[in-house]
Amino acid sequence: MAATKYIFSILFILCTLTFLSAQETVQWMSFEEAIEAHKHEPKKIFVDMYTDWCGWCKKMDAETFQQEDIASYLNEHYYAVKFNAESKEDIEFQNVVYSYVKQGSRGYHEFAIKLAERLERLSFPTVVFIDENLNVIQPLAGFMKPEQFKPIVSFIAENHYLRTPWKKYEQEFKGLTSSGN
Repeated sequence: MAATKYIFSILFILCTLTFLSAQETVQWMSFEEAIEAHKHEPKKIFVDMYTDWCGWCKKMDAETFQQEDIASYLNEHYYAVKFNAESKEDIEFQNVVYSYVKQGSRGYHEFAIKLAERLERLSFPTVVFIDENLNVIQPLAGFMKPEQFKPIVSFIAENHYLRTPWKKYEQEFKGLTSSGN
């Protein structure tokens, strides 16, 4: 009897580990990798701008980007980029080289400023959506829960932003999700 319980325990652990490892995660890449992939198959780029010291960035990683449906959606519709806004490596984008700028004890990357230039100020986390022609569609600052993030990411991926006002789309999205569809 003890041997049977032992075997079932081992099988349960193996099945649990298999299930957990089978869950889809966001396939993060560098900006350079995304641009290279874009050359072969153009699609939108999603940039998650973060810093190592940002608690809200870590919370968004854990609560939003770890959701399997969100990870799957990002992987299917975007090249997903993880970009440290305090990175010291140069980035070339549209024939301009962006660099790290030391400011006090820290600093910032000029590319972070470029991506977030439509915002009043740079804060973290900030997500940025870039279209297939490599134009910034929209930067959005602040932590987003999964239920806040899902309609935004589909609004942009499916090009609703080109023809539907956000408020109308948001209402329609909420209606779809609350009816169980």
